[in-house]
Order: sequence, then C-alpha cells, then structure tokens
Amino acid sequence: MLGIMPPLAVVIAPDTFKGTATATDAARALASGWSSVRPADSIRLMPMADGGEGTLEAFEMAVPGAKRRPVRVQGPDGRPVETHWLLLPDGTGVVELASTSGITLLDPLLPLDAHSLGFGEAIAAALDRGVHRLFLALGGSSSTDGGAGALAALGASFTDAANRPIRLGNRGLGALARADLSGLRPLPPGGAVILSDVTSPLLGPTGASAVFGPQKGADAAQVVGLESNLTRFARFVPVNPGTPGAGAAGGTGFGLLAWGATIAAGAGAVGAALGLSAAIGVADVALTGEGRFDDQSAAGKVPSHVAGVAAAFGTRAMLVAGIIDAPTTAFAAAASLSVLAGSSAAARENPLTYLHEAGAALAAAAAGD
Repeated sequence: MLGIMPPLAVVIAPDTFKGTATATDAARALASGWSSVRPADSIRLMPMADGGEGTLEAFEMAVPGAKRRPVRVQGPDGRPVETHWLLLPDGTGVVELASTSGITLLDPLLPLDAHSLGFGEAIAAALDRGVHRLFLALGGSSSTDGGAGALAALGASFTDAANRPIRLGNRGLGALARADLSGLRPLPPGGAVILSDVTSPLLGPTGASAVFGPQKGADAAQVVGLESNLTRFARFVPVNPGTPGAGAAGGTGFGLLAWGATIAAGAGAVGAALGLSAAIGVADVALTGEGRFDDQSAAGKVPSHVAGVAAAFGTRAMLVAGIIDAPTTAFAAAASLSVLAGSSAAARENPLTYLHEAGAALAAAAAGD
C-alpha cells in the first residue's frame, strides 16, 4: 500500500532538545527516521529557535548563503572566547548571546560578576562589517548586568562617584553614579531586532533577578542584591523597566532597548526570517518538537508557533518531545521520546536514536491517515 501512496512534502522544524540535541541534529535524526519509512517523501529541514541557544545554527541551515564570521570576544568571566556571528545574504547579521556571554561558558557560575561585554563586542564586530540589519538572539545568559556590559562595548560609559569605570557585572552596578549613552554606536540602517521568548520585566517578582537569578547560581540573599543593583541601574537608563522583555537575558533586553533595538517574539521572528510560513504553506506535514512539551509551550514556544502556522494553511502538524506533559490537541499525531525509550533517562542518554524512532513512528502514522 505504501508503494502506491503519493509522496508527501514534509517540513521538519524542531527547537533544540535542551541538554541533549541541537535543533539541527534533531531535525536530521527525525528526517532519517521518517525517510526510513517513507523514502519517496520530500523533506525540508528547517531547525527552529526562539532566540536562545541554537539560533545561529537554525539560520545557518535554513538560509542558503549564510556565512560564519569568526570573532574573538571577552567571555562572561573575562577569559577570551573564540566564536562567530552569522552574515546572511541580504546583509543581516545574527549575533547570539549564548555563544558569546552564555552560561555554558562558565564553570563555576558567577551570579554577581558575569557580564555581557562579549555579546556587545560581537555586535560591534558585525557593525564594523557593515551589516544592514541585526537580529540579536537572547537566551542562555550567564549574567544579570542589565546589558551594561554589552552597552559598554558599544560605546556607553558607566562610572562611579570618582568618575572611574565601574567593574563589569551586576556587582559593579551598585557603584554606578553616572551613565553616559551619548557615545553609543548608531543602529544599522535596518535597525536591530531582539529575538526572545521571555516577556519578563526588568524588576519585580517576575523580573530578571527573581526568576532567572537562581538559575545563574544566585542564592536568596544574592537575588536581593541583584535586584537592588538593577534598580539602581534603571534610574540612569531612559527605558521603562516594566517593558515586556526588558528582563530577558539578565536584563540585556533592557540595555538593548536603551540602544534603540526593538523586541520581537522569538519563535515568530525567527520563523518569519527563515520563511517558515511559505515552506509550511506548500507542505503536507509540519513536524516540530522540543525537549519538554508542557503548559508553557503554548506561550510562544516553537511547537505552538509551528502548529499555529500549520493550522492557518491546513497542513498537518506533528509533535515530538522528550516528555509530553500537556494536551497535544493542536497536533495530528505526537511521539514522546521517553515513552519510546522506556524512561526519560534512557531518552536523554541516546536522544538521536529515539528521535530517529519518533520520525519513523510519525511517518507510519502519516501513511495510515
């Protein structure tokens, strides 16, 4: 029966399976599994991201002609980091905070002293290259410095009462007496867009310190200090700290807003830049996924975005997740890696194996429709 079925056009657009598989590797494994059951189908790989880790990889795979531009920056603990940003054929530069000032670059964590200077240095390198527009991927941040480090790399000056430069990191914000943003480099002609799925404000119980500080190693007392220092910083910067997204990446969203960047929902903005809607619009199946599908997945995460686009075109959406902990009614079929592997631990140990199996299982489900 399979031999007489017409081939399907399939778009595979997963997010990163955090801690286990990149979006690119996940897409390839899913495609391999799908093709093992339906080899005649045409498959387009479009690994997705919501602005966090993996955004550069998503653009690199999905945009023909994208080129890596190497850059050396100061990492979040002051050590040099060899990394890159991405230049797209239309002159857009994509810079990722996770690869320049990210938490995975630290061991141990430095909740008070980690900084975003390297992210700003990479942005400056893209500006030096003459980019027309910037996509700034926030996520995976190591610091809670309000973006002060990034702004300093772009020409801002932050000094203490003795007119000395404050130290990098949140700790230095406690000594801030003067902020001069007049030396900031101009935005590129097409502007700068912040890619983030975080809508937190800078301050308060849902802000950068309270929500994300503990993830960066801060204890309860340190969270109070982080909040106090960010509050001081906010007095010197002409941006409303309550702006949704200002708390993204330890407040780096706040700093970039002060530069003049705008915020866009991560998955939607990445999808638009990659041409996801056009691809899904001519596809029969849109296969997406993430590490854990739960109630928060509906709040702008990649699977919910892909499902929404698919619904608009009448394309069947399918889901793969490491753990499924929420209703999957938006999808025609779903597969859990933990169920396939027998446990979440087994799925985490061999994610690509079970992603392959999930792709095969969903291809079989498509054949039975």
